[in-house]
Amino acid sequence: MRLANAEHESHRWRIAEIAPDFRLEDAWALPAEGGAGDFQRLLEVVGSLDMAAEAPAVVRLLFAIRLGVGRLLGWDGAGDHRAVPDGTETTLRERLPADLRESRATPLLRARGFAPLYQTGDEWAAELSNRTVHGALQLVWIDRGGGRYQGQMGVYVKPRGRLGELYMAAIAPFRHRIVYPALMGQIERAWQQRVPPH
Repeated sequence: MRLANAEHESHRWRIAEIAPDFRLEDAWALPAEGGAGDFQRLLEVVGSLDMAAEAPAVVRLLFAIRLGVGRLLGWDGAGDHRAVPDGTETTLRERLPADLRESRATPLLRARGFAPLYQTGDEWAAELSNRTVHGALQLVWIDRGGGRYQGQMGVYVKPRGRLGELYMAAIAPFRHRIVYPALMGQIERAWQQRVPPH
């Protein structure tokens, strides 16, 4: 289910020190619960998904439209090296403190364009850069008490000027009503297949 930004930001995530100038666009509680040691399983489950190929037909259509428009308008250059908006870095990796620079964040996502940033015992992040936004996807493992943990997802963005703002506003209804609910369903099914009940 979708979370209030304040609930997600109430935890001291490392992404806040790396991308303080990015806004939390979306926060979701994931349908994945387990024990303290199950975070790696969550990453494996999410990494096994291919939204563009395995999602419901309406989501695949939305992905196809977005890729087609992006190709037509030149939004998604291969190896995009645009600077972070209002910054000089071309990647958030340049902002990582030494301890995170040494972390080994596996490139788990099969979605195009995401590059891994860092991984800790309860947080993982990757970034995406194109002509509309510079963004970061974050997966975390929240302690709910009593030995129970749950996955959460945060999507952080820094739009590229007016184009980026218009783009984010235009896709918001599709993200919230179609894309993310479909993703939650995929995660739930994959999680149930991989992780036995506690």
